[in-house]
Amino acid sequence: MAEKEKPLLIKRYASRRLYNTETSDYVTLEDIAGFIRDGREVQIIDLKSGDDLTRQYLLQIVAEHESRGESVLPINVLTDLVRSYTTQATSAVPQFLAASFEMFRDSQSKWAESMSQMNPMMGKVPKVPGFEAMQAQQEAFLKAMTGNMGNQWSGPEGSGGEEEEEDLDEIKRQLAELQGKLKKMEK
Repeated sequence: MAEKEKPLLIKRYASRRLYNTETSDYVTLEDIAGFIRDGREVQIIDLKSGDDLTRQYLLQIVAEHESRGESVLPINVLTDLVRSYTTQATSAVPQFLAASFEMFRDSQSKWAESMSQMNPMMGKVPKVPGFEAMQAQQEAFLKAMTGNMGNQWSGPEGSGGEEEEEDLDEIKRQLAELQGKLKKMEK
C-alpha cells in the first residue's frame, strides 16, 4: 500500500520518451492515463532539467481524449477556461474549480454510500454498460483540473431516484455559496 501513496515517477528523456522508473520500461501517454484511472498519482519530470512536467502531460491526455470525441467539457466551459487565462479572475479560477470538484466528489461519495445501503446484498449498485469508461474520463479530468489536489472518487453506478435529487439540490446550494464567495473576492 505504501507504493500507492507515493507518486509513480516517470522520467522524460531528451528524445521525449517517457520512462517508468518502477518497471524500468518506456510508457506512452495512454499508459499514464491508465495508471491514473487505476488510482495512481504520477509525477513526470524532465531528466535533464529536473522540471516537473506533470501538468503539461495531464493536459495533453485530456486534450487527446477531447479531440477523439470523448468529450467531457462543454464548449462554453472550454471558452471560459481560455478566457480566465486573460482576465484578472485567474487567481480565483483554480480555487473555484478545486472547491467545485471537491464538492462534486463528496456528493458522489454520499450518493454511492446511500445506494450501497439500499442494496446491502450486493454491496454496490449493478453495473451500467459504459459507465466505467465515463467515470475514468471524469477522474482523469478532475485530477488534471485540480492539480491532483483531491483523492480519487468512485462514482455510483445506476439510477438514484430521490437521493439523486436531494444530492443535486445540495450541489446547487453549494455552487450558489461558492458563487457568492467568488463575488466577495472580486470586490
